[in-house]
Amino acid sequence: MLEGPPLRADAQRNRARILDAAEAVFAEAGTRASTEEVARRAGVAIGTVFRHFPTKDDLLAAIMKRLLAQLVEEAGRLDLFAFFTHVVAQAAAKKAVVDLLAGSGVDIRLPDAVGRLEEAVGRLLEAAQAAGDVAAPVRLPEVMALFLSVCQGALHAGWDNQLQARTLAVIFAGLRCD
Repeated sequence: MLEGPPLRADAQRNRARILDAAEAVFAEAGTRASTEEVARRAGVAIGTVFRHFPTKDDLLAAIMKRLLAQLVEEAGRLDLFAFFTHVVAQAAAKKAVVDLLAGSGVDIRLPDAVGRLEEAVGRLLEAAQAAGDVAAPVRLPEVMALFLSVCQGALHAGWDNQLQARTLAVIFAGLRCD
């Protein structure tokens, strides 16, 4: 993706429509999805897609970056337990896109976005510990390992709502101060 000056308002709207369309198109058609279909669904010319995302890999990386940014934003509105619950529930809904990203062969390295997510989870952990909801010895690396593991399970094992709830109850019991 090209870096440069801030985008005009219409360019920002086009970019958002392209990402929305790309997420839907890739979820439906997988890696064989065409950028032409993305442009058609976004209501923009193919040149507009390529101006924002010169390659399909750039488009896939932008989808992943946006998904991570959405998680960071959601972490700012929820407590640690609600965030865990929300993300696990959303994992199944984003399964097709995440599977596509994982299997695309695209080397997506987003250390800044992943770092912001880890910082957001760290703030949630600190708040939960300050409130006495999470045991003091629990550290961020353990919480991130649990978070990533439970998301992988929900994504790839087809967990239903009851299994999600039971699994989270076990994790939450282990985090609590009891």
